[in-house]
Amino acid sequence: MRRRYDYANFMEFIEAFKWVTSFLREPRDFGLLAADLAEQLLEQNVVYAEVTLSVGVMLLRKQEPQANFEAILEATEPFEKKGLQLNWIFDAVRQFGPEPAMQVVEAAQRCKSPRIVAFGIGGDELSIRSSEFRGVYLKVADCGLHRLIHAGEIGGPEKIREAVEFLGVERVGHGIAAIHDVALMDLLADRRIALEICPTSNLRTGALARQAGDDAAGLAQHPMAKLIRHGVPVVLSTDDPAMFHTTLSGEYQRAREMGLTEKELEEVVVQGFAYSFAGKEKRVGRVRERN
Repeated sequence: MRRRYDYANFMEFIEAFKWVTSFLREPRDFGLLAADLAEQLLEQNVVYAEVTLSVGVMLLRKQEPQANFEAILEATEPFEKKGLQLNWIFDAVRQFGPEPAMQVVEAAQRCKSPRIVAFGIGGDELSIRSSEFRGVYLKVADCGLHRLIHAGEIGGPEKIREAVEFLGVERVGHGIAAIHDVALMDLLADRRIALEICPTSNLRTGALARQAGDDAAGLAQHPMAKLIRHGVPVVLSTDDPAMFHTTLSGEYQRAREMGLTEKELEEVVVQGFAYSFAGKEKRVGRVRERN
């Protein structure tokens, strides 16, 4: 069983993800997992999280996203009363193509929930050009949802630039390839487009090794600290915590091991709220609570 979670590269992770998610078949399955996640977040003193739902996978498997999402909301409601606020990102799969991605946007519209705050695309960023999804992201903007995408994880810095210029994204998942392009780092810093950095994921999927050009690359070679010191907004994320056996607390410990100072770690916490999609009043309130 443990070998299922041991990935030599990004595509092996994708295969493992497909296997794991194949066991999510009924709305109650999603509810059980959501409750477990909420409990773990509270144990880590997390007060706000934006959780990605692979709605593209639900649709591929002929499931009803609205029923699954209702089960998730019901299961997590008791944890909201304990101080945990959860918002949700409906996610499409890049290699499935633009039409299935549009179906994810339409599923978000049908749910009619203020808890759905954004649309994103994950999966294999090398499979389909970003420009193919321009119509999808225009629709997302029309719906009033925030826009994000995974880019610059295993792809080069051009994938991040495409996402910014063609799709108008507000945050970029991973984005570690930005370290190879000073002009791109300047662009991200000037436009205040945050990168969602996931150190353990980058290590386990081989993304860090690929970007570093070194199969033996470790956390010491992760570009997070250099990105921050260049002025690029950075938030810390777990990516898929169950798939990588990590926690948010663990990611902060790894960031410390990567050379971030206490002041920089505190700033990453603040930016986690500042670049969230919680709404200005709630963002300010959460930062004040922390201080």
